Amino acid sequence: KANTPTMGGALIVFSAVLASFLWADPLNSYVLIANLCVLWLGLVGYVDDNIKLTDPSKKGLTTRTKLVVQALIAIVVALSLLRHYQAGGTEWGTLLQLPFVSIKFFAWRMPALIFILFVALVMVGSSNAVNLTDGLDGLAPGCMIMVSAAFAMLSYIAGNAIFSDYLFIQYIPGAGELAVFCAALTGATLGFLWFNCHPAQVFMGDTGSLPLGGAIGFVAVAIKQELLLFIIGG
Repeated sequence: KANTPTMGGALIVFSAVLASFLWADPLNSYVLIANLCVLWLGLVGYVDDNIKLTDPSKKGLTTRTKLVVQALIAIVVALSLLRHYQAGGTEWGTLLQLPFVSIKFFAWRMPALIFILFVALVMVGSSNAVNLTDGLDGLAPGCMIMVSAAFAMLSYIAGNAIFSDYLFIQYIPGAGELAVFCAALTGATLGFLWFNCHPAQVFMGDTGSLPLGGAIGFVAVAIKQELLLFIIGG
């Protein structure tokens, strides 16, 4: 594997962002934040991979540095969501919903500070989970295809008032556009999987794993299915 090219995740990031801007509403707040997460974490992963390539004696960015920059974008996302909820006068923005249970029976409205910390935990945890999964040929892309496809369907349901009510999922106006974003992630990762299957011709590196995980974490937060992410991601 020493001569196998890495940083192939840049192809996934480029394809997913381009496709989402072409086919989703480019002014949708959720789509804009999702693409910001992908680009930011993709840049972090690129810097990390580049350090490893240019100086083999180093192991890339330190763990502390990675966590700080990941937490930074997560906090920015949380604050952006809070502002979006306040501007829209919504009361469900910080709700924590149990999977398969209607909010009529149980939902916890988190205080702003706890919501920010919770968003950071979900996004940073999801980003690093995909990064840790990327150890075998085709493993991370294969898992991501299933997870992003599942969240594409969940996003569509969350953005549809009729389907969301029937399936006990919180209705999120505008979240249906995230279905296009998740579909773009699925398609980009599916194309990459062909070349990453054993024997891998290219690796995604942190350039791909960090933004993919962070993006899924954001989508889970945006459609209020953070706890369901543990089941799907598991």
